[in-house]
Amino acid sequence: MIFRILEDQYAQKIRDSKDADRRFMQLALSLGRRGLGRTWPNPSVGAVIVKDGMIVGRGWTQPGGRPHGEPEALRRAGEAARGATLYVTLEPCSHFGKSPPCADAVIAAGIKRVVAAIEDPNPEVAGQGHARLRAAGITVDVGPCAAEAAFDHAGHFRRIRDKRPHVILKLAVSPDGKIGAAGGKPLAITGEAVRNRVHLLRAQCDAILVGIGTVLADDPQLNCRLPGMAARSPVRVVLDQSLRIPAASQLVRSARETPLWVIASELAEAAAAT
Repeated sequence: MIFRILEDQYAQKIRDSKDADRRFMQLALSLGRRGLGRTWPNPSVGAVIVKDGMIVGRGWTQPGGRPHGEPEALRRAGEAARGATLYVTLEPCSHFGKSPPCADAVIAAGIKRVVAAIEDPNPEVAGQGHARLRAAGITVDVGPCAAEAAFDHAGHFRRIRDKRPHVILKLAVSPDGKIGAAGGKPLAITGEAVRNRVHLLRAQCDAILVGIGTVLADDPQLNCRLPGMAARSPVRVVLDQSLRIPAASQLVRSARETPLWVIASELAEAAAAT
């Protein structure tokens, strides 16, 4: 109930704004971020449905990649979606996958206008979703918050365009350019706020990767330890050519709770057994 009141107050501020499209899109983007790291192989799309200046539906891509954000918002809006405007962070899909095309669901719901932040580079979509909507008589506008949407969907864009993962580097460095104390002594460089941000970043990623040197020096857990978010820990990946990872390490001991991948050479297992 409290969240609904806050949402209505936020919508009132947007209605009074001269830049309502951008503000409603920012809300859709914030919703889409709730699914980051949980929707592979699909992007995490946020959607907001607005009618007469009021938010009547909202949604984001669910764990496992479906339902998509648009059907979730349409489900919540119900009949109120007819004649409304849909704000969506990525072009609605137009192809059949594990679920029907979102563009068809939008058309069937009677949406009058669609505002999309950015076009989907997926060759199976690539403007076809927008074309299908326009052919059905729906007004389609593209572009509000495009740069923010491209940032949020960077993993999807990288996979589609370059056929490889989107990689983020996390590095803690002291003001004088150091990453640790002399002699390998433990040293906390970042404060609590940064540590919380790092754990949120872990929850938004599919995997976290370190080398065996980090494991031997720090014995890290590499999970998400924010309250209530343990289930959103990423897959832990260790590059360990010679299989030196200790069986007593925190990573190995917690492998039943959070997946652990150890990448070694083909000869490592035989060498480790001798």
